[in-house]
Amino acid sequence: MKEGIVVVNKPDGLTSHDVVERARRKFKIRRVGHAGTLDPMATGVLILLVGKSTKLFNKFVAFDKAYRATLILGTTTASSDICGKVLKQNPYENITSKQIEQAFAQFVGEIDQVPPMVSAVKIKGKKLYELARKGIEVERSARRIKIYSLRIEEINVPEVKFTVECSKGTYVRQLAYDIGEVLGCGACISKIERTKVGAFSIEEAVKLEDLNESHIRHWQG
Repeated sequence: MKEGIVVVNKPDGLTSHDVVERARRKFKIRRVGHAGTLDPMATGVLILLVGKSTKLFNKFVAFDKAYRATLILGTTTASSDICGKVLKQNPYENITSKQIEQAFAQFVGEIDQVPPMVSAVKIKGKKLYELARKGIEVERSARRIKIYSLRIEEINVPEVKFTVECSKGTYVRQLAYDIGEVLGCGACISKIERTKVGAFSIEEAVKLEDLNESHIRHWQG
């Protein structure tokens, strides 16, 4: 019986459900799910659960995550990434590296974060991204999350490349938006890659085009 987990490196342009559908066809089994949504522009570690291992969903979504991302200063969009409708563009040229470092430092530790409208969070049974697609925005309550580390890798204004290690329920797009608000110029994400889910890293993730049954492995956590 086909049962276990697969660590996939999700490519750009596909939804997490697209990846699940491809796995179902390759494995010739319907019982395949994923643990932790990555939207189309996001890449990186996506855990697939196969067969009876779909029962492990709650364990996997509870794992801490790590990301590598790039934000763009001066641009605010409806989705907080470059794929969204541009809402505002503000000057950013005078913002210094010191100011950026100070802004990032404010978001390390336990913080309250409001889920973005493009998230899969449900309110009254409706996923926020489904409402967002209809142009509907609803009030969201802030959630307590934890940022274990937030490191700037490179500053080349307007781009800031960074890595983040965080608890479940953390939205990197919202983090970029909030940093932009602190700096007063706005910001959005241009690239995002999930590099780790729990102990599973991008280095062990299989490319979608290489996926086959040999990549299904047993897991007891």
